[in-house]
Amino acid sequence: MAAKSRILVIGPTGYIGKHIVLASARHGHPTFALVRETAAAAVDLTPAQAKLFEDLEAAGVTLVHGDLYDHASLVRAVNQVDVVISTVGFSQLKDQTKIIDAIKDSGADIKRFLPSEFGVDVDRGHFVEPVKSMLDIKVQIRRAVEASGIPYTFVVSNCFAGYFLPTLAQAEATGLPTDKVIILGDGNVKAMFVDEDDVGTYTLRAVDDPRTLNKVLYMKPPANILSHNELVSLWEKKVGKTFERVYVSEEEILKKIQVSPVTLSLSYAIYHSVFINGDHTSIEIEPSFGVEASELYPDVKYISVDEYLNHYL
Repeated sequence: MAAKSRILVIGPTGYIGKHIVLASARHGHPTFALVRETAAAAVDLTPAQAKLFEDLEAAGVTLVHGDLYDHASLVRAVNQVDVVISTVGFSQLKDQTKIIDAIKDSGADIKRFLPSEFGVDVDRGHFVEPVKSMLDIKVQIRRAVEASGIPYTFVVSNCFAGYFLPTLAQAEATGLPTDKVIILGDGNVKAMFVDEDDVGTYTLRAVDDPRTLNKVLYMKPPANILSHNELVSLWEKKVGKTFERVYVSEEEILKKIQVSPVTLSLSYAIYHSVFINGDHTSIEIEPSFGVEASELYPDVKYISVDEYLNHYL
C-alpha cells in the first residue's frame, strides 16, 4: 500500500480548519499545521484555543511556524508535504494567491491543492449581495489555481450541520424553536446538511483519490437532503410538539438583506441562496467537472440529520 500523503493545513484553528486537520491525523496522514509562532506559544489563549492545541499535539500533528504573509515560511512548510489544504477565513480568501505562489516557488511535487471552499458551488450558484462579492473571490481563486497548473480539488460541503441545525435553520434564531418557526420561502426547497467531522472525513478520503483530481467534490449524503418543512417536521416528531410555521417571502428576505446590519445581511443572503434558489441541491453533477462524496465512499458512516438532532433531546 502506498504511503499516506503528507498534508499541510493552512488555517488549522478556524471553524472548519480544526475538523480538517484532526481528520487528517485521524486518517493516518503525517499532518502539519501552519500556525504563527506567537499563537502557538501564547499564554493568554482562551480555554477553547488551548484545548485545540492540546488536541493537535495529542493527535500527533506537527506545528509548523509560519504565516500566510511570510513567503519564505510558506515555502518551507510546503516543502515538507505532498498536499496543501487551505481553510482560511473570508478575510484571507483573496490572499490564497500567496499559497499558489509558494507552491510554485517551492519546487515541491505537490500532488493536490485544496483551496478554502467548504460551502456552496461558487461557479454554479446564484447569489445576491453582499455575499456575491465575497464568493466571487472564491471564483477568482479557482481560476488562479486552474491557471497555475497545480493539481486541485474544490470541496463543496454545503450547509455545516453545526451552523444550521442548532437553530433549525432559522436565520435570526439563537436556539431551537419553542413555539413558532420562521421559514424562508415556501419551505419546500431542498437543502443539504453535513456534519463538520464528516466534511473532514470526506475531504481526507479525496486527497489521494485520482477520481477527485481536478474535480469539484460535492458532499450530498442522501439522508441529509431535506427541505425546511421536512426538517421542522422531523424535529416536531422528536419532541412531540407542533410549531406554528411563519413563512417569509423572497421579497421580504431581499428587503431584510438591504436594511439589516452587515453580519445579518450576509446570513440572509446565504439563506437566500440555500432556501430560495436551492443552490445546494439544484446542480446536476456532471462527470466532466464533479463527483459526489457519498457515492465515492459508501463505507463512510456519516451522521444523518436525524441522528444529529438527537443531541438536543
